Parts: sequence; C-alpha cells; structure tokens
Amino acid sequence: MSESATLEAQISKQIVTAMKAHDAERTGTLRMVKSALMNKAIEKRGAQKQIDATLTQAESEQVLATMIKQRRDSIEQFTKGGRPELAAKEQAEILVIEEFLPKALDAAGVAQLVSEALSELEGALGHKPTQKDMGTAMKAVQARLQAAGVRAEGRLVSEAVKKHLAS
Repeated sequence: MSESATLEAQISKQIVTAMKAHDAERTGTLRMVKSALMNKAIEKRGAQKQIDATLTQAESEQVLATMIKQRRDSIEQFTKGGRPELAAKEQAEILVIEEFLPKALDAAGVAQLVSEALSELEGALGHKPTQKDMGTAMKAVQARLQAAGVRAEGRLVSEAVKKHLAS
C-alpha cells in the first residue's frame, strides 16, 4: 500500500468519524480534501496514460499545501470584504487540512534552516550568495526543507532568504 493510499484511507476513516459525530463542517472539509486528492490522481493518470496512478506522499502534500494557500488567500479577501464569518470558516478548514501535513516550521525555524542552507551554498559557490543568487538559494532551502521532512509557507521562506541575502 502506498503512502498516499494510506493518507486516503486515513481521511476516509476521519470522514466516517466526523459523520458519526454529526460534525457537518469537518465532514465537508474532509470530503473536499479526498476529492482534491482523487482529482490529482485522475489528472496524473491521464497525463501518464496509466491505469493505476497513485500519488506519492510529496504529491499528496503538495495538493494539501495548495488547498491551504487557496484558503489563506480567501481569508484575506473575506477580511477585506468585511465577511468575518466566511474568513472563520476558511480558517477552520485550514486547521482540518493541516492535520494531514507534516508540522510547519515557525519563523525562527525557517530562519535557522535558511541560515544553514545558505552557509552550505556559500561553500559550494565559493562566495557569499547575493540577491542575484536568489533562485539558487531558494532551491537549496527547498531541498533542505524536503530532506528534513518539514514544510514551511513559501512566502515565509522567500522573506527569510531575502533577509539573509541582504545582510
């Protein structure tokens, strides 16, 4: 059984539990997550022309991270539009989705990881990375994040890299 199949099984169990508890919001969010994962698997199957195309753990996490980013954007729009009840609903959905992702690093953890990755990059480049090396630096940091098995919001990582390169 693949890791994503395990994730889908875990989500299915959570849906049953939420339905038994009569938790409509959680049930709806979990169904939405399951649908997004299924849609991505179907898209992958079509692109690769395979009968059975299961998602890898990284692909599943990417789908969930995208869903969280969409909700954060919606929260921003709802807050600007004076709709706090809709922003609260989106925030509740984020909390449910985050249950299935690895723990996200906070700003201090991201800064530490960026510092380590850029020190390593400095040794590889032979000079201190500058703003021109932003793309290379971001790739190094993303690789370090993936190797550590943690996740961080892209905007937070980008800001930390820019800050470190500017200093």
